[in-house]
Amino acid sequence: MATSMGSINPGNELAGKVALVTGGARNIGAATALALAQGGAAVAVNTRVSRDDADKVVAEIRATGGQADVFMADIADAGAVKRMVEAVIARFGKVDILVLNASVRKETPFLDLSYDEWRSIMAISLDGSFHLAQACLPSMLGAGGGSIVTLGGMQALSGAKRRVHGSVAKHGMVGFTRALAREFAEQNVRVNCVAPGQMDTIRAPGRAARADPKTTIPMGRLGEAREIADTVRFLCGPAASYITGQTIHVNGGVMMF
Repeated sequence: MATSMGSINPGNELAGKVALVTGGARNIGAATALALAQGGAAVAVNTRVSRDDADKVVAEIRATGGQADVFMADIADAGAVKRMVEAVIARFGKVDILVLNASVRKETPFLDLSYDEWRSIMAISLDGSFHLAQACLPSMLGAGGGSIVTLGGMQALSGAKRRVHGSVAKHGMVGFTRALAREFAEQNVRVNCVAPGQMDTIRAPGRAARADPKTTIPMGRLGEAREIADTVRFLCGPAASYITGQTIHVNGGVMMF
């Protein structure tokens, strides 16, 4: 699981930009924060509870001369999001890039799924995205444009046993992405979704064991967090200036479109 900045090519295509990455303390979020910093962006690393891990990400960015800070907030809480975005703008001056990565991955049989658990997943993935986009878009519009990248998943299209709430939430993220892309294209705000496949990341306790990737993934291996991070970095940069409303599937060939 490579998340260090040394695994991602340096550059300056994002110099002068400010990025806010939710769920930025671990796994894909941490790798994305590092990748955007390596591209030259100042990075606001959001986490709800994982302060120590977020501090490590920030320390790694600063060690190579980058700018970064930790911003603690529960993104399901509209007031907390508003205060966090205000703090990011006070620290860095604006928000140009928003990466909506935070999510909770739970596995529960549908007939055992409580409404409270259902709502907890929707609150982070969908409500959180709503709160953050509304809070950050004024800054992007004031700066003449920006980029929003949402993190989806294969289960949005394929479905997944014991994860109906996660599948619905991720499918909702695709609709959210496309609607925002349509509404803000003329204002130079691009909105895209990255849908990871099976990744070599730290898994929550109790999740089902993975199948052998050599038999289930055409490329024969799990994906690395940096491979998602590199895709996000590309979408946030000038090389993707004519890309909006798209879902980019990074899954080793498991699903092809």
